Amino acid sequence: MITKADLHLHTNYSDGVFSVSEIAEKTKKAGLSVISFTDHDNIGAVEEFYKLKIKIGLEIIPGIEFSADFKGKEIHILAYFIDYKSKKLKEFLKAMRENRIKRLEQIIVKLKKLGCKIDGETFFEQAPENVSLGRPHLAILMVNKGFVKNYFDAFNKYLAENKPAYVQKPNPNIEDTLDLIESLGGLSFLAHPSKYLKSMNIEELLKLRFDGVEIIHPSHTHETVEYLLKLVSSNFLLVTGGSDFHGILQSDEENLGSFYITKADVLSMKRRLF
Repeated sequence: MITKADLHLHTNYSDGVFSVSEIAEKTKKAGLSVISFTDHDNIGAVEEFYKLKIKIGLEIIPGIEFSADFKGKEIHILAYFIDYKSKKLKEFLKAMRENRIKRLEQIIVKLKKLGCKIDGETFFEQAPENVSLGRPHLAILMVNKGFVKNYFDAFNKYLAENKPAYVQKPNPNIEDTLDLIESLGGLSFLAHPSKYLKSMNIEELLKLRFDGVEIIHPSHTHETVEYLLKLVSSNFLLVTGGSDFHGILQSDEENLGSFYITKADVLSMKRRLF
């Protein structure tokens, strides 16, 4: 029997819908044995998993998904085996949350000019302090206020890049982020690279200190996977992957247990570290 590992899962600590315990149950039912909560700029799910002492036969790899800047473009980096208790990490994430709030304040100003009256003060007061706030939270509020029909309308008409309410998120330099991950004892992986294939040189990106690449992802075609595998092989890089589960898309539930890496891939990561 193949050991399935899904190392790309989001909870309600960032832009996911479900709680830590709910996702743990879902992944177990989907036949997964190893998982990683990789919330955006947030390690709350990892802390909660250990605090709750959830015992349902799952191995968890401490993870996170960082946003970083590479030549003016936002890049996502999956980090695994990090020291999630690190004071240095907590301070970094606090600064990231403040940046996210400043960005949302600017978006709210734009939305008001477009006719969507959002009370920013109330929005931030009601938001949990341990959650990474982002555009998805505004999108849900826009739906609740009747300004848009659904979550995807909010992005497609207002919040996505090049749309009228879009504001670019101020991200740390990619080199600084890779330095941080290394200092935390973790491994760095370029997340869902298919999103960057048209806008930048992936081979140039991989010349930076990445340990690996996310190969398995719902957005990757067979041709993309083949191309990425060649890059990984020629650059002696590791492989990761998963469903990128958020619980928002109808396909999310189907993707659980269908997009995974194997025990051999996880062992390769551990060998690189230990």
